[in-house]
Amino acid sequence: MGRGVGRGAEMTSTGLDVRNAYLASLDRALVVVAAPEVAAAWDADSVLREFTVRGLAGHLARAGTLVEAYLDAGFPAETRDVPDAAEYYLIAALSSDVDDPMNASIRERGESVAEGGHAALVEMVRTARARLEVRLAAEPADTPIAVIGGMVLPLDEYLVTRIVELTTHTDDLAVSVGIPTPEPDPAAATLVTHCLVTLARRRHGDLAVLRALTRRERDAAEVLRAF
Repeated sequence: MGRGVGRGAEMTSTGLDVRNAYLASLDRALVVVAAPEVAAAWDADSVLREFTVRGLAGHLARAGTLVEAYLDAGFPAETRDVPDAAEYYLIAALSSDVDDPMNASIRERGESVAEGGHAALVEMVRTARARLEVRLAAEPADTPIAVIGGMVLPLDEYLVTRIVELTTHTDDLAVSVGIPTPEPDPAAATLVTHCLVTLARRRHGDLAVLRALTRRERDAAEVLRAF
């Protein structure tokens, strides 16, 4: 559960509007996904190993389509309560091995989402975004949502994980096709930073994180690297 830090010592909320930050991040992702450069490089390799541009675009799109799917899916027989976005990533940590079965399955799902082609993917994300704006306005922040692996967490905390995915992979996709990455929404950037620093604190403890922030020569483990 991390060394030298307890849950009670951490901020439990940034006080920011998570819904608008999520939609703003999705809008920025859509700008990149819809770019003609993405269509032109559809079958090329991305900057992520073993990920094609189309597969990466499909993976990015899932951050805009899974929310509604999970809200509609209900709960599996076995669940695990997860308090926040940082804990989600602590539990769902992926191997750095690109050939790991979990990493391979992520790439396969991205390819599957993108199999209809660029125009179809863009329309899928646009449609999902329009529905989500209405749906999210009606859902309480603490609505429980069951996600991968039976993890159950408050809706707004799950949205923070999607903001992390959207901001990270929007940059990956833009760099892959040589276009500028949109500046993150300020609230989204705060939410992502808060989530990932909290994750680092739980993994490595406060002293290691403080050293990483202030004393590079004592940060041999690169503790601020989340993925």
